[in-house]
Amino acid sequence: MHSETIGAATFETWSIDEVADAFAANEIVLIDVRTIPEYAFQHIEGAMLFPMPFFDANKLPGQSDKRIVLHCGSGLRSEKMARAAIEAGIDRIAHMEGGFGAWKEARKPYIGTSMSTGGPERVNT
Repeated sequence: MHSETIGAATFETWSIDEVADAFAANEIVLIDVRTIPEYAFQHIEGAMLFPMPFFDANKLPGQSDKRIVLHCGSGLRSEKMARAAIEAGIDRIAHMEGGFGAWKEARKPYIGTSMSTGGPERVNT
């Protein structure tokens, strides 16, 4: 994990393995900031959707029990939204380095779309 201090806030960048381990242990809330169609086609099972066009840091859940980690397709949008959260007064926020593309590249499981049925299917790469 890399961390950066921005004023009184801490901005963290988590690796894919750190996110996967913490998510499996129910230690974090993973929030996907990609678009609705991106999420519908493929997403990390259990990740919440809060698309960037509708993102309002003031509506994020508190972090007393679980930390918030944002992710997108490549890490660019999630970093931008994490920084926006800090500007809105959140004092600690994280994002996943490399985004969903890196998650798939690391062969982590996700929900995809079956090309034969069009329905969701688990992909355990």
